[in-house]
This record gives sequence, structure tokens and C-alpha cells, in this order.
Amino acid sequence: MTASAAFQLDPRLEADGPHAGDLPLCHVRLVDDARFFWVVLVPRRAGLVEIIDLPAADRLILMEEIAAASAAVKAASGCAKLNVAALGNLVSQLHVHVVGRNVGDAAWPGPVFGAGTRVPLSQGDRAARLVALRDRMALA
Repeated sequence: MTASAAFQLDPRLEADGPHAGDLPLCHVRLVDDARFFWVVLVPRRAGLVEIIDLPAADRLILMEEIAAASAAVKAASGCAKLNVAALGNLVSQLHVHVVGRNVGDAAWPGPVFGAGTRVPLSQGDRAARLVALRDRMALA
């Protein structure tokens, strides 16, 4: 069995929002929070906790996929700033957050994690964000 075949998404990441699609390495999810344009990239490899757990070739792919997600979020949202983080304090499975930020947003200037209460996206906004991501990132 390959590491990719053994990949299982942590249920807490799955609960964050809909699956947007897949890149060569990462499973991509849209975080269901209208306050921020936010995506999560999860390398489809079993047993990863830290970026250093990826083989060197996959680390390079991850960086390119982070750049692609960052460009897509910035273009789709018009955000002033991007926050990129791989914290894993609550969910140890390796995942990378890419969050569009603006001065005066619901968490500014602090981190989005634990700031206020999540505001679910409307069906229309969710669909529009998913289309924007899929168009800009060539998601499978």
C-alpha cells in the first residue's frame, strides 16, 4: 500500500468545510467561515505531523501548492495580506492554512484561530468561493 492510498483526513479538518478539490500532493478544503477567505491544504500522505516529515521532493511540491493557494485566495478575495500557517496544535495531521486578511477584519491584527465565532458561508458564497478556487488552482 502506498502512503497516498493510506491517507485518511482527520474528521476535524473534514468538518471545517467542503472539499474544493485536489492538487498533485494536497487535498484542498474551503473553510466555512464568511469572515475570512480561508483554505486548508492537507498532503495526501499517511502519518505526517510536521513539514519535515515529508520527503524533500514533496516539501518542494508543498511549497508550490501553498504558493498556488495563496495566489488563488489573493486573486479571489482581493485581500490585503495573506497568513500561512502549519500549527497543528489541535489537529496533529499535517495541514497548512492559507487565510486572506484585511485591516479591520474580525480578528485583525491578531490570528484568526479562536477569534470570535465562525459565521457560516451562505450557499451562494460557498459555491462562488469553490468555483473561484477551482478555476484559479486547476483542482481535480
